[in-house]
Amino acid sequence: MESITEPLRYGIIGCGIIAEVHASEMVKVPEAQLIAVCDSNPDQAARFSSQYGAAAYSDLDTFLARADLEAVCICTPSGLHVEQVIQAAKAGKHILCEKPMAIEMAGLSRMIEACREAGVQLATIFPRRMSPQAKYAKQLIEQGTLGRLSLCSAYVKIYRSQDYYDSAGWRGTWEMDGGGAMMNQGIHTVDMLQWLAGSVVSLQGKARNVLRNIEVEDTAITMLEYESGAMGVLEITTTAFKGKGQRIEIYGEKGSLIIEEDDIVQLEVEGQQIQLPVFPPFQVIPDGHREQIRDLCYAVREQREPIVSGKEGKHSLEIILGTYASSRQQKEIRVKEYFVVR
Repeated sequence: MESITEPLRYGIIGCGIIAEVHASEMVKVPEAQLIAVCDSNPDQAARFSSQYGAAAYSDLDTFLARADLEAVCICTPSGLHVEQVIQAAKAGKHILCEKPMAIEMAGLSRMIEACREAGVQLATIFPRRMSPQAKYAKQLIEQGTLGRLSLCSAYVKIYRSQDYYDSAGWRGTWEMDGGGAMMNQGIHTVDMLQWLAGSVVSLQGKARNVLRNIEVEDTAITMLEYESGAMGVLEITTTAFKGKGQRIEIYGEKGSLIIEEDDIVQLEVEGQQIQLPVFPPFQVIPDGHREQIRDLCYAVREQREPIVSGKEGKHSLEIILGTYASSRQQKEIRVKEYFVVR
């Protein structure tokens, strides 16, 4: 890839924990330049300003009015994303939005349409897709190495204490979090599974708060049927004390592929001895964020879509919201039919 000559001038909206990842990685990307930050808490903005040498704002309108600001990273609570993306798009800024992009489908559609009308790029953070192992697995499946897929499942078994949810008033709420274990911690794995295995056409799920005193779920289980005819399950919880993290299992007529966290721990193909390549070191956080920040720089300068565009963030949200709907209504959800009227 030929290096671009002019860095993309970024700003960050929301100066919390995840913004630290964006800022610390952005300064390592020659193609990017952090010039401004904005937070409704002036002290937070000032702290970022002094740490990264960027101008500080507490008023979003004033921040977005900067003529030299070209792109923004949105790092605020999930329930604020829709209106902030639309506001940034109307101001002519390209956007890299943290997950989940939105907490309901109508809002996501509004975001995508606003960016289309404004002629700006919209990307969303799914850094697991950026790992060399994930790209290798995707290529294997697309080439048909595993044959026709039969069982494609994912498991997220991690731990968040009650103190974690109590640490901020918006955590564990429908209004600002939009969901719990599945929407926040599990969404990366949901995205990876559907990216590798293909679109889900129907699902049936249960989601509820089993142990934590929160509005949203701490545990969810979903049965999946894919467009290809394959089936699978999702098991996601934040109550797994000393849990084993993320695991994705893909089985097909010719072989199997298992990913734990971001390492391929099993690849078996009938009649073949496949030697896995030596993958370069990669940590999803922060390496994935850095590469997505870099990719948006090239997408803007080359006038192409980002690798993980706003549209790419749609189906994982359908699966999550479909699980919630299935759980409430106690019935199977046909994904496209259900969301086409909403």
